[in-house]
Amino acid sequence: PPCPSQAAWCELPSRVLLVLTSQRGVQMYDSDGSTMVFWHALDVPEHPAAHSVFARGISAAGGRFICVGEPRDVGRVLALGWPSPADPPDPTGTSFGAVLVFDIPPKGTNVTLSEVLEQHRDPVTDIAAEQGQAPDGAGDLVTADDSGTLCLWSTGEEFTLLGKIPGSGSSCSSVALWNGIVAAGYGNGQIRLWEAGSGQIRAQVSAHARWIYALDLAPLTGKLLSGAEDSFVHVWKLSRNPDTDDIEIQHCHAECVTDTQVCGARFCDPAGDTFAVTGYDLSEILCYGPA
Repeated sequence: PPCPSQAAWCELPSRVLLVLTSQRGVQMYDSDGSTMVFWHALDVPEHPAAHSVFARGISAAGGRFICVGEPRDVGRVLALGWPSPADPPDPTGTSFGAVLVFDIPPKGTNVTLSEVLEQHRDPVTDIAAEQGQAPDGAGDLVTADDSGTLCLWSTGEEFTLLGKIPGSGSSCSSVALWNGIVAAGYGNGQIRLWEAGSGQIRAQVSAHARWIYALDLAPLTGKLLSGAEDSFVHVWKLSRNPDTDDIEIQHCHAECVTDTQVCGARFCDPAGDTFAVTGYDLSEILCYGPA
């Protein structure tokens, strides 16, 4: 069987689904994992052995949708016609990134692929939906890719691209969205905070010495969790200055997971009081909380 590359709980108003991605495709299960609700085969390139191809990025969105990032073969797309002839993918690359939008019924297995978002010129790395209250004019979904480019979307019957934040040479491995603040973690160890409405950068922190693999947000408090290859996990606090409306970030806590390249980190509660961490070649999940 294919090895899962990512797993996520997707909470919709009517149901909760467990979504898995792998080199074979996308699988959706009922919340207890007993019944497979839907299977979508990956659009694998003609020569998959030449490079690793797997879906990345999973998020519930817009109340009834689940979005999943899928790589697409450049040769195939050029043959079919790139969606925007003025901005074709780099023909020297092997794939570009698409975001699959699945329409999820309140019950049953009649899941449909309702839309494919094709704005990324590099493979999609992560997808995040708004976890707080989006300000007027700000998007409620953000997608990231290997070049560091971020796309801001408004969800609905049709997803609308509101803006693009160009990459700056470092891959964006993880994103989060909270109250109109986009938090992005990069391969160079930086965390950058952007305005979801305007796309302007508001803060930049050299948070880690190596590649950041995980970001997570606690929606009740605005705490931000980051985990990286440097063995460290940091807890930050995001806020807006009530006088200037500036976005501020404050360091709250750090943990070193000795001799472990951290590849997964998540809060275990909405307030961000507890979190769980795992790493490469680690067969256990480490949980941290108040003393």
